[in-house]
Amino acid sequence: MAAKRSKTDEKPEAEDGAARVFPLIKEVRAFVQHKKEGDQGADCHDVDDGHWINGNPTPIAHPMSGYDLYAARRKSWGINALGSIVVEVEADDGTVGVGVSIGGEPACFIVENHLSRFVEGQDPRDVELMWDQMFRATVNYGRKGLPVQALSAVDLAIWDLLGKLRNEPVYALIGGKTKDRLPVYCTSSDPVASKRLGFVGGKVPCPYGPSAGDEGLRKNVEFFKNWREAVGPDYPLMLDCYMSLTVPYATKLGKALEPYNLKWIEECMQPDDYDGYEQLKRNLEGTGIMVTTAEHEYTRYGYRELIKRRAADILQPDITWLGGLTEAKRIVAMASAYDILVIPHGSSIYSYHLQFAFTNCPLAEYINLSPKSDQIVPYFGGLFPDEPLPKDGFVELPTKPGFGVTLKRDNLHRPYPRSEKECQANYKRNVERPIPKKAHLPF
Repeated sequence: MAAKRSKTDEKPEAEDGAARVFPLIKEVRAFVQHKKEGDQGADCHDVDDGHWINGNPTPIAHPMSGYDLYAARRKSWGINALGSIVVEVEADDGTVGVGVSIGGEPACFIVENHLSRFVEGQDPRDVELMWDQMFRATVNYGRKGLPVQALSAVDLAIWDLLGKLRNEPVYALIGGKTKDRLPVYCTSSDPVASKRLGFVGGKVPCPYGPSAGDEGLRKNVEFFKNWREAVGPDYPLMLDCYMSLTVPYATKLGKALEPYNLKWIEECMQPDDYDGYEQLKRNLEGTGIMVTTAEHEYTRYGYRELIKRRAADILQPDITWLGGLTEAKRIVAMASAYDILVIPHGSSIYSYHLQFAFTNCPLAEYINLSPKSDQIVPYFGGLFPDEPLPKDGFVELPTKPGFGVTLKRDNLHRPYPRSEKECQANYKRNVERPIPKKAHLPF
C-alpha cells in the first residue's frame, strides 16, 4: 500500500524536540467588488469617465483608436468590462493570504471551480508544485490572458499567506533585500505634478495613433515637446503608446522625439509582435531611446521570446497578471543573464517586494490614479487601507509579514461560493495523495 502524506512529514523540529506541524491550506475563496467610487481595486481603468486615465481631457491612443465609435474613451470599448478579482487563501490555523488581479467574475469561476483543487490541502511552502499544476491544468484554454490572471491572484495569495506564517515580508522569502529604498517614477497626465511630488521621472500617454494621420503625429510631437519644456531638459520623461502603433509609425515618432530627450518609448505594438519589437529596437539604435514592453505579456515562454531576440531594453511585467510572483522570479532571472532591466507595470506592493529582492529591478512605477493625477492615492483604491505609498520619490523597505497590507472586505462579493464539503474533498485528496516509492528518471 502506498505511503500517505502527513502534515508533519519532513517538518523542522519545534523547540521541545517534537515535529512541528505546519498549517496546510484549508480553503480558497474568490471575490469581486461591488462598484463603489474610489474602489477600482486591481483594475485601474474602472473609474469615472472623466478620469484622465480614460482619456479626459487629453485623448489616449489605444488598440481601438482606429474605430471612430471607440476612439475617444478607453471605457467605451470595455477595458473595464471584467473588473477586479480578490483571492483569499486560508490555512488550517485561520491565517489568510490575499492576492489580486483582474478578470472579475469569470476569473472567480476559474479559481473556485478549477484552480482550488490544486491548492486546498497543500503545504503553502510548495508554491512551485501548485503553480505548475495550475498552469498545466489550464493550458488547454489558458497560456495567457484571463486564466493566467486568475492563477496570478492565487499565487500571490499563497505568497502572502506564507509570509504571514513565517512572520516575514515576502521579499525576505525570495532572496532578501538588495536595497533599503526603491526609487519610483510616475505615470500620469501631468509630469510637472509628478516632478513636484518628488518622483524620479514621469511618463505620459501618447495621445494619437496612426489612424489620426500626419496631423496626429504632429500633435504627438508637440504634446511631448511641451511637456519636455515644462519639466526641464534633464528630468526623465517617457512615452506610453499602449499597443496602438505600428513599426513604421513608432520609428517615425521615436526619431521625431529624439531632440526632446525621450527616455523610452513603451509598448508600441501588439504584445505578440515579437518581430516588430525586434525591428523597432534596431530602427532606433543610435537615438538613445530605449524600447520597452511586456506589460501584457504572460509567463516565461512569452518573455523568453523577447529576451532571446533582445527585442526590448526593459521588460515591464505586471506581477498581478503574468503568473504571479512565482513566475516573475523566473523572468527576472532570465533577464539578468542578458543584462536586461525589469521595471514592472504598476501592481504596487506585489511589484515592490520583487524589486527589493533583485538587483536588476532598479525602479518602480506608480500609476497616479487621482482624477487629475496631481495627488498620491492608493493604487488599489479602497482594497488595502494601509497600502504603502511613495514619498519624495521613494518606497521604503517593507517590514510587515507577507505583502504587508490588510484587506478591506466590506465591499466584496463571492459570486461562486463552494460548500464546505467541496473544499474538504479537495483538501482530503491532496493530503492523502500517494508518495512515490521511488523516483523515475524523465528519460
